[in-house]
Order: sequence, then C-alpha cells, then structure tokens
Amino acid sequence: MLDDTPESPDWWLIRQGRRLRDRQRNLERWWRYYSGNQPLPQGPRKVVQAYLDFQRMCRTNFCAAVVNATVHRTSVMGVNGADGELDAQAWSWWQLNRMDARQARVYRTALALSAAYVMVAEHPREDGRPLITAEHPREAITEEDPETGETAAGAKFWYDPIRRRGRANVYLPDQTVRYATAVRGPGGLPVASRSSWDRMDGGNGEPAVLDHGFGQVPLVPFYCRPDLGEDPAADFDKIIDIQDRINLGVLNRMTAERYSAFRQKYVTGHKFRKTSDPMTGLEVVEQPFRPDPGSVWASEGSDTKFGEFSQTELSGYLKSHEADVRDLLILTHTPGYYYATDLVNLSADTVSALDVSHVAKVGELEAEWGEGWEDVLRLCAKVADEETTDRASMETRWRDPRQLNPTAVADMAVKLQAAGYPLAVIAEKCGESPQRIQAIVSSGAAQNLLAAALNPAAAAPAPAPFGGGV
Repeated sequence: MLDDTPESPDWWLIRQGRRLRDRQRNLERWWRYYSGNQPLPQGPRKVVQAYLDFQRMCRTNFCAAVVNATVHRTSVMGVNGADGELDAQAWSWWQLNRMDARQARVYRTALALSAAYVMVAEHPREDGRPLITAEHPREAITEEDPETGETAAGAKFWYDPIRRRGRANVYLPDQTVRYATAVRGPGGLPVASRSSWDRMDGGNGEPAVLDHGFGQVPLVPFYCRPDLGEDPAADFDKIIDIQDRINLGVLNRMTAERYSAFRQKYVTGHKFRKTSDPMTGLEVVEQPFRPDPGSVWASEGSDTKFGEFSQTELSGYLKSHEADVRDLLILTHTPGYYYATDLVNLSADTVSALDVSHVAKVGELEAEWGEGWEDVLRLCAKVADEETTDRASMETRWRDPRQLNPTAVADMAVKLQAAGYPLAVIAEKCGESPQRIQAIVSSGAAQNLLAAALNPAAAAPAPAPFGGGV
C-alpha cells in the first residue's frame, strides 16, 4: 500500500496525478483550438454528412497564428557568465542537446497549452554528460512551494510499450522515486488511483529510489505568463470566443454565398406536369426550368411569369470578419500586419509602431523563460560536476525580437563607433550572438595588428611639439 503521509513520495504521486488528471480537459480544449480542430460552427439542428463537410470548411485557425507569431520572435542565442562573457561550457551543453532547434517546441507547447517542462538528467550511456529533454504537459507536472515559490515536487506519467506497464516518476529536491502499474494495454493511465501504482521492485537494475543530488527538482516549468495567484492559460485562451465568432461568421457568409449570393429564380402561373415514379409509385412534379447558360425557358400558360429574387449583399459579412480579426489581434498583442487586409507599402516606422505591444509581450516571456533556462543549465553543471564556475549570475541572451531595418542598424553602429563605444558593445547592439561577437572582436584586433605592422608610422604615437615640457 502507498504511504498517505503528507509530502511523502507516495503522497506526491497521487496529488500530482490528480492535478494532471484535472487539467486534461483544458489541455484537450486548447489543443483543439491550436491545431485547428475547433468545434464546428452551429447550423441547423438536422445535420447530414454534407452539411458537416460544409461546416468543416468554415474554420479559420487564428489561434495557431497567434502562438507562432510569438515563437518566431523568441530564440536563445547565447549564455553569458557572471563576468558578462560567453559561458562556453554552458553553451556546449546547450549545443550538445540540440537546443537551438528544440527550444521552439518548448515555447510553442507552453503558449498553446499553458505550460511546458524541461527535464535534466545524466545521459544513460555517457557518464557526466547532461541530458536535456522537453516534456509535454499531458505527462509532466510540477508544484511550487507557496512560501518560497520554488518547485517543491514534480511528476511524470507515461506508458512503457516495451514492458507494457504504466510508469511514473516523482521528483523531489533530493531524490527520484519510481512507480509502475501492473501489465496493461496502452490508453489513459490511472494517474490518481492509489491501488494501481506500486514502487519499482528493483528488477532490471531499476531501484525504486534514486538520490540524484541536485538539491532541487530536475523538472523545470515554462509557463505562459500566469497572473499572480492564477493558473497559467494558453496564450489564446482569452480570444476563444472571438475565434468561435469568426467561424460562425464564415459559416453564415458561406451559406449566403451558396444559397443567396446569386439571384434565385421563380415562376408563377405555369402548370407543371406531374408523373408517377415507376420505382415508388409516388407522384412527382417535373421541373423543366433549370438554370443553364444555354437554356431557354418557355411556357404555354397565358398567365405565366418569370422573375428573380435579389441577391444577398456579402460586404457586411466581410466587414464583420475583419472587425473580429482585428479585435483578436489587439487582445493577443499580435502585430496587425499579420492580417494585412489594406495595409500595403508599410514603412519601417509603421512596422515598428505596430510591433510595440508584441515586442513587450515577447520581452515579458523571455524574462520568465530566461530564468527557466538558467535553472536548466545550473542543473547541467551539477550533472557534469562543473560547479567551480559561479553560475548564480548567468544571463540568457535572446535574439532581438524587433524587426529592425538593416540601414537603421548600420547607421546606429556608425554613430556608436563615433561616440567611442567598444567594438564588442557595438556588435551586441547590432544583435550579434556572443559567439559572433568573439569572432568579430578577434578579427578586428587582427586587422589592427596587421595595419600596425604594415604602417608603423601611422600606428606610432605623434611626437611631442618641439620644446614642449611636461
């Protein structure tokens, strides 16, 4: 039986399992909106397959565009140590785990599903090598200490298809406790069931309790801008109603396009011929008047009249659609030029003005996620036993999220050089990575040395004026 003592590993297993179970509904809802599989806009109660297909065409997925607009501006480009110089060792761990490419998955999941996680462990086939893995919020979860705000515990639940068992790890600041279910098929795990989990029996070289020695939980959360005292939510959570409204508006417009946008014809005073259906015996009315470019409608009736109804004007639908999309972009701080409409020939100043709130949003996310990456790299240092370097003051370097005009950047660099700024500072202001800054500074020093060797007179200090004293 599992131990019910509060804050014991078994107690954390069930507590984290229940929290993970309770948030699955929100994760499923957010994922449907992000992936474009949003609920179909409501139409007539009597729905047939043809109408379902018609409804599916009405979904326009703006939620993914909102998320990706931020992901495309968010990228770590280096890690500086306490002295402001590149931490080459920390950056080697980053590169060894291919995080240049994989970091976007963490950001995209955090924005789409409210949270993502990064795990640090020792590589199973190489001693002393840190292993960094991204974890999905459907499987991983953490909980913060209400007094300190630090991560008090974490858990990961998954299905092992080789051993055909559910697996779970509870991560505490000093140890990892492993659990497993009985042999079962794939599917939803009983994450909150006390009777389904047992500690690992130690077979296959897998002890139940491992002392990891990190001094902190090795599962680092990356949240999507949670408010104080509130749970994180997907980046587009506040505009889900607008997304539904847009889909319904498109459904109404497409319905009007199909049935009312073209002039509908009518005929009065014509005596229609009636026949009997040979298969059913039911009386049916023949329809001789069918719209066709080559057809001529004629009737022998003396009072027959042909006419047509007026068509439905679609411009109102289009204006409503544009207004809804504009509201969606404003509320999510997404630049207006992502939905260009009538925005053409934009100047660099206009683009910068449209970017202000979006850049501020990206900066807020980078400030929080930068702390997460610094925690990850400090855990890597403990795995590699590289704690001699002071990494308490390390800083994550991000790519500039602004879309700067190259001409403006070059002009800024010239003015900074004229003001006497060092070459390294100028390169940093221009958005170069720490690695590129080192190469630029080294290249600049080499060029200066070569120039001095080729022209010693130009490099030598000017002689003092004749007769000049001290």
